[in-house]
Amino acid sequence: MAGRYFDEWQVGDRIEHEIRRTVTETDNLLFSTMTHNPQPLHLDVEAARASEFGQILVNGTFTFSLMVGLSVGDTTLGTLVANLGYDRLVMPKPVFIGDTMRATSEVTELKESKSRPNAGIVTFTHELINQRDEVVCRCLRSALIRKRNS
Repeated sequence: MAGRYFDEWQVGDRIEHEIRRTVTETDNLLFSTMTHNPQPLHLDVEAARASEFGQILVNGTFTFSLMVGLSVGDTTLGTLVANLGYDRLVMPKPVFIGDTMRATSEVTELKESKSRPNAGIVTFTHELINQRDEVVCRCLRSALIRKRNS
């Protein structure tokens, strides 16, 4: 797998990423502890059972990171100069241990870089979708990507 160069993208390009990932208890535990997030909803089975969710809720920053990670191979692998930002991040549905995730990406904007003639800015809308076809995370990602012909 390799990412595409700026001049290979068009607004409206859409990718259904082939890699899927089932979220494990270890994923959630390690990510929460690595990031010093002591939220009982992520780490305490009894507290989570007593919540409106009734079970452990997967750390939202892990959910976001997984969504971006699943997209990299098809979008920016080897062509990225830098991620410039993430915008309009929403998590409309919860993620639970055992959920299987897949991601989609769509190009929503292309812009020439004013400071780097050998690169351009691609804005992607990324979505993470569970096994019930529910969108669990969505954001815009702006990436500075090299041009092939520069």
